[in-house]
Amino acid sequence: MPKKLTWLTLVALAGLGLGACKILPTPSAQSEGSAPAFNPDKMVEDIWAAKVIPYLRQKAGPFAEVHALAKTDPAAAGAKYGNPKKQANSPWTFAVRVEGKIVAANTQSRAATMDIDVDGDGKADARVQVGPAMRGTALRDSLDFVQFNDFTNQIDFAQFGKAFNAYADKTVLSKLPREALEGRSAKVLGAYTIEGGQDLPLVTPAEAEIGPKP
Repeated sequence: MPKKLTWLTLVALAGLGLGACKILPTPSAQSEGSAPAFNPDKMVEDIWAAKVIPYLRQKAGPFAEVHALAKTDPAAAGAKYGNPKKQANSPWTFAVRVEGKIVAANTQSRAATMDIDVDGDGKADARVQVGPAMRGTALRDSLDFVQFNDFTNQIDFAQFGKAFNAYADKTVLSKLPREALEGRSAKVLGAYTIEGGQDLPLVTPAEAEIGPKP
């Protein structure tokens, strides 16, 4: 074989070898040292037992007491049971303890709820969300150590709020009974926001217990 032809053949083969290779960029110092990805579920898990539950236990008042004051003087109720560091244009969110008898329950929907009579008159006073799907961000909004300005944007802040609901469902609400709830006692620690158009105050639990069948 002529030398010239042999050389051309080697060059061609080398080109094919290079074409089969994948050239990967070398990680830069910036990418190696960048902040970890935003993980709202992990953030909630890290503060739940250490900060969230102790805060709510200390801040919450009996539902009847909190709601009576909230209806007449929301600012006074907010100062005592709410988050004084909330954004100025946001509604007040209150930490509460709801204890009483379950008078109605809707557990067929993913947005399951139970209605609780706290004063013994046989009528529902509060509606408690029991998941797995839950509306609002009351748990997040009740905490004075969580501020919007600590987050990069509105989307991250919203995801952080939803992560509280997801964690409450995973650790507490998913373990609650779902059948024959009417007539049983309930004890809830959570938060709610006064909003227009609601039949009953909608409470999002951080802790919940349901008593035995009567």
